[in-house]
Amino acid sequence: MATATIGDYDICYESFGPEDAPTVMLVMGFTAQMTVWPTSLVSELLERGFRVVRYDNRDCGLSGKTQGEPPDAPALLMAALAGEQVDAPYRLSDMAADGIGLLDHLGIERAHVVGASMGGMIVQTMAIEHPERVASLTSIMSTTGDPQVGQADPEAMGALLQPPAETRDAAIAQSIETWRTISGPRFDEDRTREQATESYDRCFYPVGATFQMAAIAAGPDRTDALHGVGAPTLVIHGRVDPLVALSGGLATAEAVPGADLLVLGEMGHDLPEVYLPTIADAITSIANRAEG
Repeated sequence: MATATIGDYDICYESFGPEDAPTVMLVMGFTAQMTVWPTSLVSELLERGFRVVRYDNRDCGLSGKTQGEPPDAPALLMAALAGEQVDAPYRLSDMAADGIGLLDHLGIERAHVVGASMGGMIVQTMAIEHPERVASLTSIMSTTGDPQVGQADPEAMGALLQPPAETRDAAIAQSIETWRTISGPRFDEDRTREQATESYDRCFYPVGATFQMAAIAAGPDRTDALHGVGAPTLVIHGRVDPLVALSGGLATAEAVPGADLLVLGEMGHDLPEVYLPTIADAITSIANRAEG
């Protein structure tokens, strides 16, 4: 692992594969460290000839943390869902700029950007605000920012917003139960336990969730801006996703001209191992179209 200073934050990242290969940049979601990207997906992409870069978002993992008083994220989220204007310490645009700054640091002119959940919001923002840096866009289990689509099941949202546990064992158990709630029928408890343990031991920083949730709440409806995205685009969504309903993925695909849509029947808000070769094939297909 390495660190790049991007603005006021140190961004922790990893790079795999040859530096002269086309780059796939993986951007993870809300509170999820870069290590949540399955190693088998990284391997699938490397086997297909890509360089793979992944990183911890600010306020997560080993990247820099925001100073100052944490925002009241649940209140901001409720205000946003009610259509009110929300202010936040930083926005999705700032998180997108972190990724673009990392490309600068690595000397990468353009990348195939792939984001999951909040990461999908971030890579959509990259494609909108930094189109010259985005070779292709893949948005996984995400949405447009329109509060009328992608609504969470109340149980799934409740699992995401519960107070953090106070001990290591309790935090790991809580993480497993959260993933059980938001995952689909392909939920793998053993894999999830291993992931939850690794994430806790690497960095347990629940206050970061408040800053990231505030950024999501302050995010705009990107629908109109997505109409102007020219990069080849792929939208992947689970049919049974309880945290970001399928309507969020459908709206994203509809908003981007010519976007491909891949709906996976037994995927919830997770990345089941059984689907990873299919996901890698789809990313490769959209990247090949961009490389043209």
